[in-house]
Amino acid sequence: MPQPSLFEPDDAGRPLADRLRPQSLAAVVGQEHVLGPDGAIGRMVTEHRLASMILWGPPGCGKTTIARLLAEQTDLAFEPLSATFSGVADLRKVFLAAQKRREVGQGTLLFVDEVHRFNRAQQDSFLPYVEDGTIVLVGATTENPSFELNAALLSRCQVFVLKRLDEAALTTLIGRAESLLRRALPLSEDGRQALIAMADGDGRYLLNLVEQLQHVSGTLDVDGLVDLVQRRAPLYDKSQEGHYNLISALHKSMRGSDPDAALYWLARMLDGGEDPLYVARRLVRFASEDVGIADPDAVRHALAAWDAYERLGSPEGELAIAQIVVYLATAPKSIAVYRGFGAARKLAKRTGSLMPPAHILNAPTGLMRELGYGSGYQYDPDTEDGFSGADYFPEGIGRHRLYRPTENGYESTVGRRMSEWDRLRTERHDGGANA
Repeated sequence: MPQPSLFEPDDAGRPLADRLRPQSLAAVVGQEHVLGPDGAIGRMVTEHRLASMILWGPPGCGKTTIARLLAEQTDLAFEPLSATFSGVADLRKVFLAAQKRREVGQGTLLFVDEVHRFNRAQQDSFLPYVEDGTIVLVGATTENPSFELNAALLSRCQVFVLKRLDEAALTTLIGRAESLLRRALPLSEDGRQALIAMADGDGRYLLNLVEQLQHVSGTLDVDGLVDLVQRRAPLYDKSQEGHYNLISALHKSMRGSDPDAALYWLARMLDGGEDPLYVARRLVRFASEDVGIADPDAVRHALAAWDAYERLGSPEGELAIAQIVVYLATAPKSIAVYRGFGAARKLAKRTGSLMPPAHILNAPTGLMRELGYGSGYQYDPDTEDGFSGADYFPEGIGRHRLYRPTENGYESTVGRRMSEWDRLRTERHDGGANA
């Protein structure tokens, strides 16, 4: 007997995601932190008092569904727009319709998908209608509103962060799909877990994957599932927040001496299509900024990894980048040079154009010699211990300790050396003063 179709005949034209669209906010999975009785949006709905808002979250987390349900549960007319396909003329039509509804006591919820795609002028056009209550604006975006939306618009909206759907939420969606379809998915337990992993937190994508299983007979394991469905590309926009979040995660994992996490974030970046040369440049910077003199070889190794990648290309050269990531993560760390240079720049700006002390200036002309250039200069290699103890700061500002070595790695040796120079400098300064 043939296995029944995943779909009933009268539903053949409706996508599964549409058939399973929640009919109440309580049925939305994964967003209880804002939709639950104690959540900010949940309280608004209970009080029947809806404020304009921005829903910020990844694809497939329920932004459109939430907006539609908010309109239904607060008795507002639902006006959906996509910033990708709409312009000023479309906005004017919506605003005019909302004003007419308001005259008869009907409110309007304007839902704008991908609201960050509207330009500054288009975003500004919302302001008067939001302020006077003609519309309740619900904008949806996958991008950080702080970067993509006007400050004026943000100040009039509350921003709610929606979460990518976790395993529990995705499992719930699979269960609902199986109940609707009256059939268990043709997957082994490992295949089921692989399906959840493929969805990458996107409920809509998960249900689309489920639809691809409608004609399968037998039971698919992980390999069978991978052969059947197309794996989605990871969410990663090299010019947007995901880019900066992942390089920050890589950087901080190395700084925290966690090579395992560092390799994971490197893999995420490369898998998302990041340019390995960008990573290589950042690793050279890390070697100078975070490792510093604690391991003076770090910069050399980072440059070598960069060179190796340029010679080999992908994928072979990516191993060289992985190697330097582990090297830097496990190296001793010091930001003493980074901080010292920052302090030096502040001191330089504060002291202006002070001349170097005369004794360290060259005197190529007779006039310069008469003015004392080079007078009293001690050539350090000619001193008994290779250290003269002279003062090289401009006159009048005294000595400043800008570089403070740590006890990490090679820098501990540098610190002991500097301490000895301090002792000699003090000893010779006191000796000269006593003489």
